[in-house]
Amino acid sequence: MAVTEPAPLATPSVHEGILRRQSLRESAARTYARSLPIVPVRARGLTIEGADGRRYLDCLSGAGTLALGHNHPVVLEAIKNVIDSGAPLHVLDLATPVKDAFTTELFATLPPEFADNARIQFCGPAGTDAVEAAFKLVRAATGRSGLLAFTGAYHGMTAGALAASGGAEDVRVTRLPFPQDYRCPFGIGGERGAEVAARWTESLLDDPKGGAPAPAGMILEPVQGEGGVNPAPDGWMRRMREITAARSIPLIADEVQTGVGRTGAFWAVQHSGIIPDVMVLSKAIGGSLPLAVIVYRSELDTWQPGAHAGTFRGNQLAMAAGTATLTYVRENGLAERAATLGARMLARLQALAIDHPCIGDVRGRGLMIGVELVDPEAEMPTGGTGGPEAPPDPVLASAVQQECLRRGLIVELGGRHSAVVRLLPPLTLTDEQATAVLDRLADALAAAERSSNRRTMTGSAR
Repeated sequence: MAVTEPAPLATPSVHEGILRRQSLRESAARTYARSLPIVPVRARGLTIEGADGRRYLDCLSGAGTLALGHNHPVVLEAIKNVIDSGAPLHVLDLATPVKDAFTTELFATLPPEFADNARIQFCGPAGTDAVEAAFKLVRAATGRSGLLAFTGAYHGMTAGALAASGGAEDVRVTRLPFPQDYRCPFGIGGERGAEVAARWTESLLDDPKGGAPAPAGMILEPVQGEGGVNPAPDGWMRRMREITAARSIPLIADEVQTGVGRTGAFWAVQHSGIIPDVMVLSKAIGGSLPLAVIVYRSELDTWQPGAHAGTFRGNQLAMAAGTATLTYVRENGLAERAATLGARMLARLQALAIDHPCIGDVRGRGLMIGVELVDPEAEMPTGGTGGPEAPPDPVLASAVQQECLRRGLIVELGGRHSAVVRLLPPLTLTDEQATAVLDRLADALAAAERSSNRRTMTGSAR
């Protein structure tokens, strides 16, 4: 009997067939697959090869999960070593050498004054479960039920985490203003806008008729990612720490996307020098595999055994991959590298904005970068000293994303109106790769602008 050769991984027919079956079988809730119709079959570092035979530069990086890019050798070696050792791969929350090594390395990266008095809870393998654990922890420790969160926030898709996110409709969480320079809610921006936001928060908490339930905790992102790459001002972060500490409100820092060197410091809270009471960690800490934890002050460790559990909180392969990733980032100074390279990329994008009025703002920290696209022909006055700000243009942003894909560049969109083009490249990005990414983005932007102008002219002619 003749042996049938397997079909090659990379052919147009394989590509189309897999996409067609995905569309027929998967739920309407799928997200990335809609705007990025590719079928990855191989990957290394920044590069993905699709089943269509094309190569792509991946600036999504698993939504920030892949600190070292795809299939980094130190990660693969760590996973292989665990598999070859015969160690159990599933152990619930039992102690293992692999877990001990991970916890030791993780604590070595944390601010010493935090790590010296900290406890760790291994959660279900997603950041949203760690957010839920953080909420349960502070509620148990304080005996209070209210929560403080911020406009534009994103903390996950489970019920409690979603309620604390900016798009929640059935809100049981007190929403506070998050400071922004470009679209300041008070029309001021800068240090003054951040100070007004802090004073508003302080006033609300001290107002007996303010309507805010007694808060068990405040949760914030040092840089809002899904909210449009909005870095929190360092001074404002320090004010939030002062305000919460003075009122015995635990401060929860959501570092799911900002952690492990992404923003130019190992942990984004280190930019402001604050020490939170709880840190929520996931994504990059698992070295590309599912892992989520909370680390918190030991004084908060009041809950009972089993108060937060999960069958897959003992992911040995993820802990091994995470240890390798944390160590590599620390020993090779990748956080500092992200700060330097990210500043250069921001500078080039800001220069690009001079010739492209559709770029309303360029912002970010380290290798967490956002470009907000606007419609400069439809200005929208804000009444602030900064003058009119053009409204966001999600149609143009979507067109830029598709033009990027045609040029072999994967980017994601974010922000309140999905008008912010986001770059989350791996921390191993080289200077040459950074140039290639920005060249393709600039070319895609120009193409999308030309297409938009043609549509506008055609519409006017009619």
